[in-house]
Amino acid sequence: MYDERTPRRRALLLEGIHPIAAERLRDAGFAVETARKAFGEAELVERLLDVDLLGIRSRTHVTEAVLDKSARLLAVGAFCIGTNQIDLKAASRRGVAVFNAPFSNTRSVVELVIAEIVALTRRLTDKNRDMHAGIWSKSAAGAHEVRGRRLGIVGYGNIGSQLSVLAENLGMSVSFYDTADRLALGNAKRLSSLEELLRWADVVTLHVDGRPDNRGLFGEAEFAAMRPGGLFLNLSRGFVVDHEALRAHIESGDLAGAAVDVFVDEPSGPEEPFLSPLQGLPNVILTPHVGGSTEEAQEDIGRFVSTKLVDYVQSGSTALAVNLPSVELAQRAGAHGLVHIHRNTPGVLAAIDGIFAEHGVNIEGQALGTRGDVGYVITDIASDYTEEMIARLREMEETVRLRLL
Repeated sequence: MYDERTPRRRALLLEGIHPIAAERLRDAGFAVETARKAFGEAELVERLLDVDLLGIRSRTHVTEAVLDKSARLLAVGAFCIGTNQIDLKAASRRGVAVFNAPFSNTRSVVELVIAEIVALTRRLTDKNRDMHAGIWSKSAAGAHEVRGRRLGIVGYGNIGSQLSVLAENLGMSVSFYDTADRLALGNAKRLSSLEELLRWADVVTLHVDGRPDNRGLFGEAEFAAMRPGGLFLNLSRGFVVDHEALRAHIESGDLAGAAVDVFVDEPSGPEEPFLSPLQGLPNVILTPHVGGSTEEAQEDIGRFVSTKLVDYVQSGSTALAVNLPSVELAQRAGAHGLVHIHRNTPGVLAAIDGIFAEHGVNIEGQALGTRGDVGYVITDIASDYTEEMIARLREMEETVRLRLL
């Protein structure tokens, strides 16, 4: 088993994560390696053999096979919102913490949505194409203000709710549909079903998460239910939309335009070709998953996630972890910290404290949290560890991972 007290820890950051993340990790004593591309499974397994922290974005997939062969890995940082590229259950079973950035790029995504709604409503795609072809087509035909138009938001989380506020400031009427009970902001109205929203809205925009239930959420039936001449936007997950059905409704004229930022199959880098049924349609805006790709958002994400990773390694804090119980314990001067990750069964905490008592160890502070099948305990003790005590804790039947802070 890897000795957690090894002085030099290593971090691997992939997919061009903002340099501030590497800077933060180096300041905390990590040796940091960076790469601009995503790694496939085989290469990732090879590179993680001596790595403690992994940082990725959306294109690197951390599978159970990767986790099986990465015994040293303590945590994965998803420098983005989504975590469906990580096998969270497998990570939990191995005591690997996962952190993401649920708030950092919200504003950037919302601004892109607003820009695309304006561009499609004013038919800027057509005007731009004509101008590049040397055609001066100055006309108001088909161009509209966004003021007074109806915006239907599917998914009213961090992004959907902030979009709601900005769209109202532009004079749009806003309604939303969400399976969760969300508080409406401003004058937005909650609608009882997706069908009701589709009948009502001039513009439909998706902001749902990556849970498997959302696969295929929007297809032929949903496009057919939209208002004639409507606009459709998806900046959430590629697999929630049937792009063949979207193309058919654009070509038929049922829909006036669309903007899509996410795709089922996304290239791992610029050297790979991009293919989509939506290519070649003049009134469709295609962007390469850049909803959160502003310098401001990426810097904030880099700072936020790297800080979470450092806090986890140094203090055991799992605040805002995606897959582990949220536990924090104020560190005491002179105390020695231990983190015990275990299967969540009755009596584990009593057994841990019993081992401390057997070795004459006084507990200075302790915090326990559980989440599903996982239990997480941070304990500060006044005296130093003994090898026998550590061995007893590791040998407990319920132990998933023991960390010495």
